[in-house]
Amino acid sequence: MPMLERPDGALFYEVTGSGPPLVLVSGLGGRGDYWAAIVPVLARAFTVVLHDHVATGRSTSRRTTHSVEALAADLDALLGHLGIARCSLVGHSTGAAVGQVMAQDYAARLGRLVLYAGWAGPDPHFAHCFKVRRRLLTEIGVPAYNEAGPLFMYPPLWISRNPDKVAAIVAANDAAAAEADDIAARIDMIVGFDRRARLAEIGVPTLVVCAADDILTPPHLSEELAAGIPGARLATLPWGGHACSQTAPEEFLASVLPFLRGR
Repeated sequence: MPMLERPDGALFYEVTGSGPPLVLVSGLGGRGDYWAAIVPVLARAFTVVLHDHVATGRSTSRRTTHSVEALAADLDALLGHLGIARCSLVGHSTGAAVGQVMAQDYAARLGRLVLYAGWAGPDPHFAHCFKVRRRLLTEIGVPAYNEAGPLFMYPPLWISRNPDKVAAIVAANDAAAAEADDIAARIDMIVGFDRRARLAEIGVPTLVVCAADDILTPPHLSEELAAGIPGARLATLPWGGHACSQTAPEEFLASVLPFLRGR
């Protein structure tokens, strides 16, 4: 099992496919397997790099202070370890925050950037959603937090049509759950993330992707991102929720693949 030792943990990673390097950075759950629905397609054209954030999945942690900047430093170290000087990056939610930091603080690493279901800084709706999720976590427990997760991630119709998938997702999250203290600290990390003042520093070609029915990071947050990044393009999918790469993978790839290929 490939691992990269970091000062405060060990990073699990996987590399698959062939072609130009493409890094996929997951959201708050932190696990690389979030991308399973689209990796087979992407791996036909790219060398795909996946990893589990420190303190999530198969990665380990001695981390006491969580920050998006630390996640970006982990990714920079992983790219160096793999000998990848420059890559494209697709970041989902928390991964989109990591993508912003990479584009601002490690700009030489990036060729193209996709910010998917992201935000530049919190607003009252975003903060309220995570206040509710954090209370579920700390007052009831990790199983309740995981049980509620699909309500924030997926459209109601998709949940209704896929009860077995939803049950499997909840079970997998229970089996791979991080410690409650780490989850709570990571929630605080993203609610405190705000790089609105630095959006104009992003100089790499950028595509901002969201779904019209995302209730966790609604389209107005993606619109703010795209408006603040010079030359950024915005693609709004009509349906798919916060996890539209899972619920509408064909539509997601139809937006993202031409951009990653330079068209």
